[in-house]
Amino acid sequence: MEGVARASVAGSSHVRLPQRWRLRQRHAVPSSAARRPRGRAVACAASADADVVHLFDAAKLTVDEFVTSGMVVGLGSGAASGLAVQYLGTRLRRGSLNGIVGVPSSATCASEAEKAGIKISSNDEGPQIDFAFTDADIIEEGTLAAVIGRRKIETGEPSFIQEKGVVKSAGKVAFIIDKDKYVNGVEGSIPVLIKSGNWIDTAEEIDDLFLGDAEVWRRPSIGTAGPSGGDFPLITKEGYHILDVIFTTPIEDLGKVAEDLENIAGVVDHGIICNTTSYAVVASKGEVQVLNQKSSVIPNT
Repeated sequence: MEGVARASVAGSSHVRLPQRWRLRQRHAVPSSAARRPRGRAVACAASADADVVHLFDAAKLTVDEFVTSGMVVGLGSGAASGLAVQYLGTRLRRGSLNGIVGVPSSATCASEAEKAGIKISSNDEGPQIDFAFTDADIIEEGTLAAVIGRRKIETGEPSFIQEKGVVKSAGKVAFIIDKDKYVNGVEGSIPVLIKSGNWIDTAEEIDDLFLGDAEVWRRPSIGTAGPSGGDFPLITKEGYHILDVIFTTPIEDLGKVAEDLENIAGVVDHGIICNTTSYAVVASKGEVQVLNQKSSVIPNT
């Protein structure tokens, strides 16, 4: 690749980006977290409380519908999953469920499970996971393919690869979401885990693959930064980088995007979950719907 001055250290912030990549990225919009307007008013307490109630209803239904005694359950990450973990612990304490083993998808999730009184194991220890639940950033209508791992404001080790491992190991999975996250035509970012060596080449290949439809940004460890990830790009404990591939046009087929990414040298994994036995537990005002691939269209209300 012409015009690239490769850095001797993969995490260096002084890498000269390819000229055509820099020009395409100059006016790009970073991830949704970075675009958040300053001084934006916090939603009123009543609205926030209503959102929590809806999510709790969905979390409760997920446990009641899918979890039975003696199961090994994958415990996902996110607000709704946290509520489901708490409710699962409540049912264990009441004795309406017993013999449950939880496989947490992050350190935070493991801590919440222990506090709830759930016996935990790890995915590395090899228990067959019967069922898993987790939040999703967005779900594709029809296929129920999901995106997890979009950048959040908080810093720290990204857990989406561990979360994906738990979900993919499960016999079936339920994604607990708000109705506005269930869409026909996914937009926004998809996180891609890549090897640190020659990361620019990998970013350039992804950029070429989705030319005109997406921007490619290396994720910073804190705050906001340009396409290269600034002075402190995020590096996972395994030494990988995360690219946020930010789609500016609707994605027609998440499964095809996943396949294309997996064929690129240097890509380790991504935040798309597809080809699983999956359900969407969709929370909306006044009701919760459980959808599968055979009945995955929510009527307009």
